[in-house]
Amino acid sequence: MEQETNLKQKLTDDLKQAMRSRDTIRRSAIRLLMAAINNAEIARQATLEDADILGIIAKEVRQRHESIEAFKQGNRPDLVAQEEAELAVLQQYLPPQMTREEIAEAARRVIAEVGAEGPGDKGKVMPKLIPQLKGRADGREINAVVSELLAS
Repeated sequence: MEQETNLKQKLTDDLKQAMRSRDTIRRSAIRLLMAAINNAEIARQATLEDADILGIIAKEVRQRHESIEAFKQGNRPDLVAQEEAELAVLQQYLPPQMTREEIAEAARRVIAEVGAEGPGDKGKVMPKLIPQLKGRADGREINAVVSELLAS
């Protein structure tokens, strides 16, 4: 049998615990996350590493934020509450999010490493930076910081 990653094993253990304690919100959030991970593994035809799983968790968190905004606009407080509860469960699996200053510091290192000099070099910087910050910073935030640094 293939070696399971630590994060995937933790999710499996937490799912079992949630089922035992009849915690329906936690159970459903973890099940949805496990399904997303399994779908990604099927698509790649390979077992995902912890970094890839963190990327999937970050994507699920982003989807919850978007759903919460949509449900608030649709005046559905019941669905907002459910999404916020699932969001709280998912955020427990993400490492602490980086501040804008920390993202800028990492971006400066990569910019110096690849020798990027202007906005046209963004394509050199992003592919190196995104994997380093995966799960710890939002992609849109990374993009904004890199754009600012290369424009100055």
